[in-house]
Amino acid sequence: MALEITEANFQELISGDKPVMVDFWAEWCGPCRMVGPIVDELHSDYEGKAIVGKVNVDTEGGIAAQFGVRNIPTILVFKNGEVVDKQVGATSKAVLASKIDAQL
Repeated sequence: MALEITEANFQELISGDKPVMVDFWAEWCGPCRMVGPIVDELHSDYEGKAIVGKVNVDTEGGIAAQFGVRNIPTILVFKNGEVVDKQVGATSKAVLASKIDAQL
């Protein structure tokens, strides 16, 4: 299960030197439910190498607003606190894994 990211832990997580993939999602979003299991798998696959987590936009809207997330799922990849890659909409595990690999 991917890490639950909240306003309380967000800044600390993205500030490290490991790549951080953040899935912005909501319970009611069909495409989010398609991407969710992929994000959970990536969390396990990259344990110790990268951080993979999820932000529920219904409960953590401040983080979504900070990064201009208007469509979900939106997946942002951070490195050293900066957004280095972005994916809007559902996609494959291979595409998401390549985004993490590019930052390792």
